[in-house]
Amino acid sequence: MRRLRFLQVTTFYPPYSFGGDGIYVQRLSHALADESHQVDVIYCEDSYLLAAKSPASPPEEHPNVTRHPLRSPLGWLSPLASHQTGRPYLKRNVLDRLLAGPPYDVIHFHNISLLGPDVLRLHSPQSIKLYTTHEYWLVCPTHVLLKFGRELCEQPQCLKCTLHARRPPQLWRYTGLLNRAAEHVDQFLSPSRFSARLHAERGFPQPIRHLPNFCDRADEDWQNPNPRPHPRPYFLFAGRLEELKGLHTLIDAWKRVPDFDLLVAGSGNQEVALRAMSTGNPRVQFLGRLGPSELGRMYAGATALIVPSLSHEIFALVVVEALARKTPFIARNLGGLTELAEDSEAGLLYQTEDELIEHVRRLGANPALAREMGARGYQRFLDRWSREAHLRLYAEVLREVAMRKFGRIPWHD
Repeated sequence: MRRLRFLQVTTFYPPYSFGGDGIYVQRLSHALADESHQVDVIYCEDSYLLAAKSPASPPEEHPNVTRHPLRSPLGWLSPLASHQTGRPYLKRNVLDRLLAGPPYDVIHFHNISLLGPDVLRLHSPQSIKLYTTHEYWLVCPTHVLLKFGRELCEQPQCLKCTLHARRPPQLWRYTGLLNRAAEHVDQFLSPSRFSARLHAERGFPQPIRHLPNFCDRADEDWQNPNPRPHPRPYFLFAGRLEELKGLHTLIDAWKRVPDFDLLVAGSGNQEVALRAMSTGNPRVQFLGRLGPSELGRMYAGATALIVPSLSHEIFALVVVEALARKTPFIARNLGGLTELAEDSEAGLLYQTEDELIEHVRRLGANPALAREMGARGYQRFLDRWSREAHLRLYAEVLREVAMRKFGRIPWHD
């Protein structure tokens, strides 16, 4: 296979990113680049700066990956214009310049919420166009299907919910623009089967294929665990400190857990409130935002990861990162978390606080069981969620889409 040219189109890309969508784009870009493919990444710095200060300078990029940050002299007005019109008006010059160059073999869209659905019309001769649903933006203006920020959305009230979230309504959502733009995509992808089903149930008209997320192997973290990252047995929470991630429910529950510590890795807009909530309980400790190597050691040393999310997670990347370190997990029985527990056979699911505490005590009192679950989860990780497994499936998607679109595989000519 010849060297291919990929264009990744996303709103967020590290370090101008907040969550798993940006991490996935970076990991996929680097994985493709390691295979000698050329990767261009378009992302919107203006969108990130709407909600955060400018991060540190980006680390040195892979030599086969080229960043194309979108910055407008009008700053925040650029993503606001896209949010309201559904079109990348103030970003069009950069997009047109890239598409006027050498043709791309694959254009892969990710989180385009602040670029607008009209960006899906981007075209390069003989290109395959993919879209990965990292969130529920295609069927939910607030992305998370959490109605009024407090309950799972069963009966949509999108306008009221959008106003409750203090976001301006998007009138283009009532015009058919999204469905028309979606017709320009050759294949929609979802990291979970659950999400693919939910999109269909919510009326999204295009078929969505399952392509699970991934992370790189982390053998060194569990093969060389010393020095021990924490002196006492502990369970780990890793993620953004926001209400929908459910950490406050763990802090409440931990008043009933005297024998194990709860370590919290991450940052977010609820951090101050959550730290205050844990005052008086020395078994809850906040570590702040950790770098990849530090976080890897924390995964490897934990009895289990706990994922108490209150919304329908599409794919909890932290679970796969834990399994890559032979660490099992406990998760709320909800959405993609249920699917990960079933597929990995390394997760315990709960619905009530009593069930959560029972699982914590069970794994804490039985290290052999935790090791057995972790080893089983690691094998499933190698089979399903490693870089190697993902690239095999990704190549299969490209071949199938090429045959369906062109009747041949252009890069084999």
